[in-house]
This record gives sequence, structure tokens and C-alpha cells, in this order.
Amino acid sequence: MSTTPETPKKTSRKWIILLIIIVLIACGVAGYALWMIRGLSSASPASTTAPATAEVTVPHPLFFPLEPFTVNLVDRASQEERVLYVGFTLRLTDTQTQERLMKYLPEVRNRILLLLSHQQQDVLQTEEGKTALAAQIRTVLNSPFAQGLPEQNIADILYNTFILR
Repeated sequence: MSTTPETPKKTSRKWIILLIIIVLIACGVAGYALWMIRGLSSASPASTTAPATAEVTVPHPLFFPLEPFTVNLVDRASQEERVLYVGFTLRLTDTQTQERLMKYLPEVRNRILLLLSHQQQDVLQTEEGKTALAAQIRTVLNSPFAQGLPEQNIADILYNTFILR
């Protein structure tokens, strides 16, 4: 009978020793993590304060939407007519260009219509053709509207709609 009371004491002592070891390991890991975090934070303030003092200002985008264009395209070989319906927005770099585009809007639309009417349908069906068309539109619109006026600053042509039927 004397053996039964000693068995619970031995198992409870084993559990207490095991818990003490686990607590010591957890304290060691927490201390190491705290030491590493403090070491990293003390090294990084010099590098993080430099970008905070020199803030980069991003200019607001300036867009100039145009009404969609509808143009007949005639395939010279088969004399088959196709219709191109395209809408896009111009991304501008300055407000002076925006003012000139509004002032010369009929000429802007005329230049674009003439350019679109000379396109070939098989070229426009590819992504490269659409990219080339955007570059051509930008080139046509960047030239001055009248003698003595500066060139327009059109950064990009952004398609809104592009339907070829």
C-alpha cells in the first residue's frame, strides 16, 4: 500500500519538471525574438527617415476624352465594307495642351477621322495594329494646329471602345 502514494508524487514531479523546462524554453525564445526586433529597429531608423523627409509628389493625371468615331473601311481587294467604331481618351501632360485641344476640337476630330479612314481592317484586328494606330494618332495630334503654336504634349492614347465589324 505504500507504493501507491509514491507513484502519483513521481508522475506529478515529472510533469512539473517538464512544464518548467517548457516555460524556460519559451522565455528564451521570447527573449531572443525581442533582442532581434530591437536590433533590427535600431539599425533601420536611419534608412527609413530619409525617404520620409523627401516625399515624392505624383502629378494628377490629366485626361481628355473624345467622342467615339465611326468610320467605314473599304478593303481594296474585295471592295468589302467594314465599320470601325473606336473611342479613346488622350492622356495629356499639361493644361495648355488641354486648352489648345478644346479650342481646336474640330481640327482634332478631322485629323483623327482622316487617319482612321485610311486604316486596313486586317491590320487593326491585331494588337500590334491597335498599338501602331495609337502611335499614329499621337503623332498626328502632337503637330501644331497653326503656325506659331507649340506642339501638343500627348503622353498616351487610351482606348475605351474598339469595334470592327
